Amino acid sequence: MATGWASDGAVQDQIDATINDAVMRAKNKLPLGPSLMFCEECHADIPEARRQAMPGVRLCVACQEQHDREAQSFSSYNRRGSKDSQLR
Repeated sequence: MATGWASDGAVQDQIDATINDAVMRAKNKLPLGPSLMFCEECHADIPEARRQAMPGVRLCVACQEQHDREAQSFSSYNRRGSKDSQLR
């Protein structure tokens, strides 16, 4: 239940906005187009099985794992907090 200046559905709106932002970020990270034969970072061969399993793949497994580890260190937070939550 929201109190103060926030509307009754403000908490749910904030949760929905956070989920929608995460879904859009995930969709934007999906590879597009044809898969590459060679990794665009280390130029190693990308196996045929990986290219078929992941259409649009651009990195070998090792480079993709490194990329995922680096991306995981990024922590996002919701910038759409209500004024009530900012005042507490």
